[in-house]
Amino acid sequence: MANQFDVLILGGGPAGYVAAIRAAQLGMATALVEREKLGGVCVNIGCIPTKALLHSAYLANALRDAAEFGVEVGGVKTNYGVAMSRSRRVSDQNSKGVEFLMKKNKVTVVKGSGTLQAGRKVKVGNDTYEAKKAVIVATGSRVKGLPQIGLEINKTTVISSDEALFLEQAPPSMAIVGAGAVGMEFADIFNAFGTQVTLIEVLPRILPLEDADASDALAKSYKQRKIEVLAGANVKKAAVAKDRVTLEVEAGGATRKVEAAVVLMAAGRAVNTENVGLKETGIELTERGFVKVDRNLQTTAPGYYAIGDVAGPPMLAHKGFREGVVVAEQLAGLKPHPIKYDNVPSVTYCHPEVASIGLTEAQCKERKLDYVVGKFPFAANGRARGTGETEGFVKIIRDKRYGEILGAHIVGTPASELIHELAVARENEYTVEEVELAIHAHPTMAEAVGEAALDSLGRVIHL
Repeated sequence: MANQFDVLILGGGPAGYVAAIRAAQLGMATALVEREKLGGVCVNIGCIPTKALLHSAYLANALRDAAEFGVEVGGVKTNYGVAMSRSRRVSDQNSKGVEFLMKKNKVTVVKGSGTLQAGRKVKVGNDTYEAKKAVIVATGSRVKGLPQIGLEINKTTVISSDEALFLEQAPPSMAIVGAGAVGMEFADIFNAFGTQVTLIEVLPRILPLEDADASDALAKSYKQRKIEVLAGANVKKAAVAKDRVTLEVEAGGATRKVEAAVVLMAAGRAVNTENVGLKETGIELTERGFVKVDRNLQTTAPGYYAIGDVAGPPMLAHKGFREGVVVAEQLAGLKPHPIKYDNVPSVTYCHPEVASIGLTEAQCKERKLDYVVGKFPFAANGRARGTGETEGFVKIIRDKRYGEILGAHIVGTPASELIHELAVARENEYTVEEVELAIHAHPTMAEAVGEAALDSLGRVIHL
């Protein structure tokens, strides 16, 4: 039958398209249903274009400080519209790259909105597609506003990250509600392009899911850049006008008004579980609204799997990548390595970057673990001094008795790259002694990882 496949995938984001590629590699006839551009939020209105903009922001700030390095560039002028256009080109390249991969792996791409049906079927328009083995749900997530306090996204004065990525110019002022990864990244971007930024977080500190030391370092860095940081701040109500928004914010026992030309909502995401036929096929949701899955990522309906954001946190593209691979391999009869959800790296790509893996120090205390902290600042690292990138540190938390790496936290320009040494170490159950035994090239920022390991052992060299 023309519309019959081994595997059907609903959603062409990171989780879905990787599942499609791996399923096809393993010899299964595969079809992927996607209503918009391939690559999903990550490629089109998320990870990829924001990283392009963050690099533009990094260049703007680096050029402003270039005189210290003997490079005279005159007055630095920024143009958000140009940076935005470049980010769209980068995004389009990546989306076309996914299209190429579908063709290369002979994955059938069905354009349109799909609805799940009983019997491992997906309906798209007037056509119905059937899967012999399984249907994989990978419908992703979307941004959300706070309509209960008057902050409904209107795409002009109250925007989400989606609209921020298409602005033709940077607004004169911006209040960002939510200081998680998305809020922190856009604060960095717009500050570099001349916007007066106020960052508002309801929890006691910015980057609330990260280690407290990392949050403190970023708060200090942002304040030095004249980004106003309001943590432990509750937005009580909002007055939205044509050209400005006035927020009533309660913080530290006092109430104040924050006025901005634009409010950017970065206070979490909602999963896409509506109107896709979950209930009709017997797929249940958890109390938090995610699709309920077992350890093999199978839903409560036999023959239906869920991966990526809809399957639960962490809501990260690379977690979705791995889930797509694991489900495809299971359907092919293989026994893939189980996913260690406590070893998924988390990265915030602002400047300086923040990256982490495993437990925070607060979580170690909560679990009453016997631990030791090793910490090494980039200010004591030769390569960092040479490049002027001395902000931040490497922090390793180890089990006191056996040297097991319980968690690792990095703040600094190369944090997103350096964290993987510790991810590999934890995945393979290496101790801090084994991390230190690997000779780190000199001079490199990576030396700070080895020095932090040594510090946890009480024998740091360069501090």
